[in-house]
Amino acid sequence: MENDPSEIMNLSGSWRIRKAADDAETVYISEKFGVRSLHIGSDTVQSAMRISAPNDLEISYTRTMMGFLLFLEKPQNIQSVLMVGLGGGSVGKFIYYRMPWTKIRVIEINERVLTVARRYFAVPENDERFEVIISDGAEFVSRPKVCTDLLVVDGYDGESLVEALATPQFYRDCHDRLNKGGMLVVNLWGGDRQFNDTVKRIEAAFPDGTLCLPAERPGNIIVFGFRSKPAKQEWQELWRRATALEKDYGLAFPRFVEGLRKMNKYDSKELLF
Repeated sequence: MENDPSEIMNLSGSWRIRKAADDAETVYISEKFGVRSLHIGSDTVQSAMRISAPNDLEISYTRTMMGFLLFLEKPQNIQSVLMVGLGGGSVGKFIYYRMPWTKIRVIEINERVLTVARRYFAVPENDERFEVIISDGAEFVSRPKVCTDLLVVDGYDGESLVEALATPQFYRDCHDRLNKGGMLVVNLWGGDRQFNDTVKRIEAAFPDGTLCLPAERPGNIIVFGFRSKPAKQEWQELWRRATALEKDYGLAFPRFVEGLRKMNKYDSKELLF
């Protein structure tokens, strides 16, 4: 996207927006109070970045997606990450800078998203650890030779979850692409009329266990799928991990532990799968 000054307008000195065309795939940005936001085909905020802290996680659902760390014996168990959907690159950047032992591939179908993400959202260029591939995410995940330890799916357009990223076959493919002990992380919108059906499809594809974790701000719900049957998740151990992870990553992992009680089976001792 060309940075054409004629397309930028200022409103009250605190807001500026790149005007959108009528095209549903239009990619544009806005800025308000030091936060830059990405929009794809609508006014919905797809991603956001605080300009003074470009590698932090500004939106609550992106922070919640990092909850997968609670279920690892150690973060270094994640060596490879495959992401479907780039957006502004928030989660990819966070993992890139805060988990330097990982290799990350991001599959993005819209080349304009990549152009804007690199120009306005500080997404790094491809290197030996980080690569953005322009391709169809569902098709890429269907390839038998693809494998990863962590598969992160955030596939909303301006209106709803992309259909190809919500089918039973897609989630079966996600399961098959994961290495032993690997995890799926999916961002869903609780108000989506297909939400319950989508969760059931993930549960069917991941019979060894799934969990739902609502984001701090109501709306987004993160679903975790386990490639292998997880070890017992006792509350005492989860709280211990949460305290350590909060110190290491600066995210509210204790709140995530409390949030796990909202949509999952549990007793006084542990989460139940």
